[in-house]
Amino acid sequence: MGLGDAIREYTVPSGSVALWWLGQAGFVFKSPGGKTVVVDPYLTNSCMEPGAQAGFDVDRLVPPPIEPEELAAFDAYLVTHSHQDHLDPETLSRYREAGGRGLYIAPADACEKLDAWGVPEGERQMTWPNRTHRLGDLEIRTTFAIPFGGDDLTHVGYLFSIEGGPRIYLTGDTAYEEILPLSVAPHKPDVLITVINPCFRNLSPIEAARLARLLDVKVAIPCHYDMFRSNGLSPQMFHTNLKVEGLGDRYRELTHGRPFLFPER
Repeated sequence: MGLGDAIREYTVPSGSVALWWLGQAGFVFKSPGGKTVVVDPYLTNSCMEPGAQAGFDVDRLVPPPIEPEELAAFDAYLVTHSHQDHLDPETLSRYREAGGRGLYIAPADACEKLDAWGVPEGERQMTWPNRTHRLGDLEIRTTFAIPFGGDDLTHVGYLFSIEGGPRIYLTGDTAYEEILPLSVAPHKPDVLITVINPCFRNLSPIEAARLARLLDVKVAIPCHYDMFRSNGLSPQMFHTNLKVEGLGDRYRELTHGRPFLFPER
C-alpha cells in the first residue's frame, strides 16, 4: 500500500488532527471529517539543475515518501510562496495529469505561477494573512510571513483548526520579527511546525525556539532542514534551543511519511 492509500484509509479521531511530513516544508493534514490537504509538496528533484547553476548543491538527499500522482484525490493543494522547493512545477504537473483538480489556495505570486501553468481561475483561491478558508470541519487561516527577498513578497504561513479540537501553525518560510508571534498568539496554536534554515534568512533554531516560547505551544516540530546539502542543519540545534527556553520536552522530530496524531495518544 502506498502512502496515498494509507492516508486515505487513516481514521482521524474526533477532536484530533493527523499530519504527515513529506520532507522539506511539505505536509499533509487530515481532519476527523476526512478532509485532506497538502501543503508545499516537493516530490521531485527539479531544483537540482537551477540550484547547481547558482552554485548550490540542492540534489535531494532523501527519496520522496509519496508520488505526486497519489495526491490527486486530496481536497486541496496549498502553497506558502512561489519558490520552486515549495511550488514545484514537476510535482504540480504530475498531480494534474493524474486528475488532481481540487482547490488551490495560494498567495499572489504563487497564484500567478499557477495561472501560467494552466490551473484554471475557478480552481484557485488567492489568499493573504488573516483570510480564512473552510473545508468541511477544517478551517485554514492564512498567517503573516516575512519573505527571503524581492522575488516574491507574498509569503504566508497557515493555521489549521478543528472546531473543538487543536490548532496547528505552519510558519512557512519566514524571518523573525516581533509581529510574527503577535499575529499568531491570539489564535492560541497547540502545535508549531517551524522552518529552521537561517542560511536563507528564515528562522534560526534560536528564533524558532523563541517563537515556540512566546506562543506557548504544546509541541514544536522542525522542518526545512533535511533535503539539501547546501541548506542542511541538524534538528538537534532546535531541540537544544528549546531546552534553553525551558521547552525541551515539547520537541518532536517527525519521520517522513509516518503519521503524527495530535493530541498525542
